[in-house]
Amino acid sequence: MKKALLLLALLLAGCASEKGIVDKDGYQLDTRHPAQAAFPRIKILVIHYTAGDFDASLATLTDRQVSAHYLIPEAPPVHHGKPRIWQLVAEDELAWHAGVSFWRGATRINDTSIGIELENRGWQKTAGAKSFAPFAPAQIDALIPLAKDIIARYRIAPQNVVAHADIAPQRKDDPGPLFPWQTLARQGIGAWPDPARVAFYLGGRAPSAPVDTASLLDLLARYGYEVPPGMTPAQQQRVIMAFQMHFRPERWDGVADAQTQAIAEALLEKYGQG
Repeated sequence: MKKALLLLALLLAGCASEKGIVDKDGYQLDTRHPAQAAFPRIKILVIHYTAGDFDASLATLTDRQVSAHYLIPEAPPVHHGKPRIWQLVAEDELAWHAGVSFWRGATRINDTSIGIELENRGWQKTAGAKSFAPFAPAQIDALIPLAKDIIARYRIAPQNVVAHADIAPQRKDDPGPLFPWQTLARQGIGAWPDPARVAFYLGGRAPSAPVDTASLLDLLARYGYEVPPGMTPAQQQRVIMAFQMHFRPERWDGVADAQTQAIAEALLEKYGQG
């Protein structure tokens, strides 16, 4: 009897140590047959600004109402030659940073995204016009390796690195027109149109030449923005404005013009429809 028990124990020990067999409390897992139809749950990286100073932002993001995975100070403290970033939510947990949102046919963006908040005061209104605060170079320098790491681990497509305003244009402006999207795109973070293709689609027209708003919105919907039927002119303007703040930040008035249309066409050619 003792020999039989010993033999059984040896067999179980051999099975538990077998490659691909994971021994758990009360059961074993055979992990030797991974499915091919498996993809990371995280598909989108959303960039925000906090619209407040660091202490207020940290308090808000660690309260019960809202959260984000990462918070980067305006002037990140440097330790051992590296900027320090605050992780507030583990990446395998859901953070409430996107809110009611839509991107490329998907809703519930919180479920499939990682949110990075940048300490920044956001916008102020002066004489009826919005003025946005710039982002500190040290802050962007800290963001770049973090974003690269997230994109590599989850294989996030360039067109799925988005602004909060892209996924919720009727509610949000962040991170605004001063966020350096083009600089990040040069680092492999996010989408950016090829200038030659923008010029091709512009076709010699003046950049400010008016175009049909409905046609432009159709392009933006195909790229990934939410453009439901029955939008008011003000709502249409918000969608165009969000796109311009991301891809044509020198002029983000929400007016449908030839340059905005050419940029949208170049992006669709490069990255495809949502």
